Order: sequence, then C-alpha cells, then structure tokens
Amino acid sequence: MATTPPRRPRVLVLGGGLSGTLAAAALAPYSDGVDIVERHALPDTPRPRRGLPQTRHAHLLWSGGADAIESLLPGTTDMWLSAGAHRVPIPNGMVSFSPGGWYRRCWPEAQYVITAGRDLVDWAVRTQALALPGVRLLSGAEPVRLLGTRARVTGAVVRRADGTEESFGADLVVDATGRSSRAPAWLAELGVPAVTESVVDAGVTYASRRYKAPVDTADWPVVNVQADARLDGPGTAGTILPVEGGAWMVSLSGTRGGEPTSDEAHFTSFARRMRAPLIAEFLDRAEPLGPVAVARNTANRRRHYEKTGVEGFIALGDSATALNPIYGHGMSTAAQGARALRGVAMKHGISSKGFARRAQRAISRPAAAAWLLAVGQDAAFPGSVGKTPNFADRLSARYINRLVTTAGSDFTVVKALTDVMTLRASVMVLASPRVLFCAIRGPRLPPLEGPALTPVEEAVLHGRPAPTPTP
Repeated sequence: MATTPPRRPRVLVLGGGLSGTLAAAALAPYSDGVDIVERHALPDTPRPRRGLPQTRHAHLLWSGGADAIESLLPGTTDMWLSAGAHRVPIPNGMVSFSPGGWYRRCWPEAQYVITAGRDLVDWAVRTQALALPGVRLLSGAEPVRLLGTRARVTGAVVRRADGTEESFGADLVVDATGRSSRAPAWLAELGVPAVTESVVDAGVTYASRRYKAPVDTADWPVVNVQADARLDGPGTAGTILPVEGGAWMVSLSGTRGGEPTSDEAHFTSFARRMRAPLIAEFLDRAEPLGPVAVARNTANRRRHYEKTGVEGFIALGDSATALNPIYGHGMSTAAQGARALRGVAMKHGISSKGFARRAQRAISRPAAAAWLLAVGQDAAFPGSVGKTPNFADRLSARYINRLVTTAGSDFTVVKALTDVMTLRASVMVLASPRVLFCAIRGPRLPPLEGPALTPVEEAVLHGRPAPTPTP
C-alpha cells in the first residue's frame, strides 16, 4: 500500500530586501514553497527602488559575507563582478588611516571586500533567489499583523495595494523588514512577552555623494580615514569606495556634535577637517554626480529574539540586529545569519520541535560578533547613549588600540585584525598566544609619515596624468 509522503512546511518571508531574499534562498530547499511579501515593486535590473534609502550610501560586503552569499547562491559573485563591482584585496588594497597611523600596503592579500552600489548587490541576490524552485514574490503588499498564539506564530495578515487584506498561513514566518520592523508590537498583540532590546547610539550621521572618478577604477583602492575615540570631541570618518560605472561612492560620518550636513559646499570641507585630509584631496580631482544624501538612523539595536519561546517565527538581518553602518557589517551579518539558518534547516528540518529558537540562536552568533566590534567603539565616543564602558571595556579598548598601532608594521596582527573585521574569524583570535606576543612586543618599524600610495594614486592626488602601466 502506497504511503503519502509527509507534508513539507511552507515559509512566509516578510520583506523582499537582501535579508528576505537570502532567507528564501536558505529555506527553499527544505520547504514546500517560500512566499516573499514586499511592500514596494522590485526592479529586475540594478536600479534604485523605493523603501531602500541606504542605496545612496557606501556599502561594504566583507569576504565573510560574500562567501556566505556564494554558498547560498553560487554564481552571485560573478554576477556582481560582470556588472562592474570590484573585488578589492585586503589589506594591500586599502589606503587606511587608523587610530594607530597609516597602514602599510606591502603585505599579501589576507581577505577581500566587494564594493558596489547597494542596488547592484541586491539585484544579483534577488535574481538568483527568485529563480529557485518554489520561491514566489508578492510585491505591492504589506504585512500588518501576525497570526497565531503566544506559543506559536502561524502566519501573517497582508494588506494589498487596493486596501484588501489576506491571511497567509505558514509553518515559519521570517521577519526581514529591517530597522523599522513592527514585529515586537505584533508579537505583543499575540501575548508574547516583550522582546528585550540592547541599544548603543553614538549619534552618527552619514552624508554620502557619488562622484565620477578621475581615473580608471579597476585597481582603485578603498580609501578610509577612521575615527579615533581616544581624541577629545566627536569622531569623524570617511570612505571612498570604487563602484560600478567608473564612479566613487563617498560617505562621511560624524558622531553626536560633529555631524556632516546635506550642504554640498560643506561636504568636502568636512572631509578636509578629519584626522587626515586625504579624502578631500582626492575629491578635489573628481566630479560630483548628484546631491548629498544624509542618514541619521544609525543606532546599534539588538532585539534578543533568541530568548523568546515563541515557535514559528524568526527574525533576520536588521530586524534582529541593526548595526552602525560605519563598520560595514550589516549585509555580511545578514548573509552569515542566512547561512546559519540553512544549516539548522538542513540538520533538523523546519517542522522540528524547537526549530525557531534553535535557528534564532544560530542567526545571533555572527551578529553578536559584529555587535561587539561596533559597540566596543561606539560606546567610547562622547555623548554615546546606551552603554557606559566599564573597566573590562576600557581594558579591552586599550588592547585593541595596542593591536591597531602594532598592525602598522606587523603582518601577524594585520591578518588577525583583518580576519576578524571581515567576519572570517572569531574575536578570540586576537587573544591567541602569537598575536598576544606581537602586541606585547609592539611596532617593529616607525609609523609611516603619510599614506602609502601607488604612482597612479599619487598622480591623481596631485592632478598629474596617470602613468602608463608597464606591459
């Protein structure tokens, strides 16, 4: 007598951005179908879309995040690079002024970073995810509340553009609606105890502008001037990223009391007042391609869903852990969280008892590492809200500062810091005996007097014709 195969679970993803499409990619092989609900229309080309103001700012996809996406959606990296994204080696492809001084660029590649406009990053992931069997996109629809009880979420109510509402049942609901997620309130309506939150807010404001680069950007580095929390006053920072279309995406930031503005005349002068004027000097040679965009919603906010007992619901990306964008970890932690989600689904199955809590804990691990990196810095800036550094925090900060200073002339420390920053290794590698020995020994060479630039970069800086590459 033939037996009926067991019913496979259905998944409902709220939000069609990067986190939502990665969640769909992670769960599609282990479900009977994934429905993605997205409020705005999603373009089928790499162009701006409504509901994503972050697209106007610089984005980094560290190697830890890029590798996670590639494991979920093979071929995505090739799509990015074919469309004009850049793969920049780290640390030799960075001109970086850290609190410990200028980094040398004589080291071999330790990790890498993908630089591209956010529209391009999202488009490639979305295209790949929506091509998977069983994945369906419902755009022009907005989730308005969850269905279920305090013990289990069983779906969501969705409002369409014409105002009609429809109930979607699901064995698992994934909240990927971002920083503005209303899931805590929706869960409270079901009787779920309040989700605890941790917030650290340094009051960072971002100002970004796209420029036409004065040189071919094929081998252009990431240019980065970091803030130094040890100095009096607000922390200011800036980054130039090479992106598609022969452009630079430039983002400047300042903590509370030292914020940049949308004033176009103020943009370069703000960059000139940072700890080093290098970014402003490069911008003197470039042509603006649009207005200055400003963002202020940059607080580090962590919702501890892993501590709730409700089944049938998980949160991914900024819905669970939103990070200060200055460290570039948002997309990478979402990607690593999605990869962790796939691992739990593969091992236990979406319908298994305790799946949601198990999956949320797995998602929280890479986010927790990025959280420690972000709040460890942000809590030290004047006027920061949410956490006062204690003795252990201050001791840890002193050790990190020692490592950053030593990294100016020690590849062992450079690689350890790079592995941690790119989310390829745990922060525990910074306490390994070898790294600890290097920190005790300290810098082996005197600090550089200025940035380590190639002949092409020097030529751009001084307004000279770029030298012809040697064949």
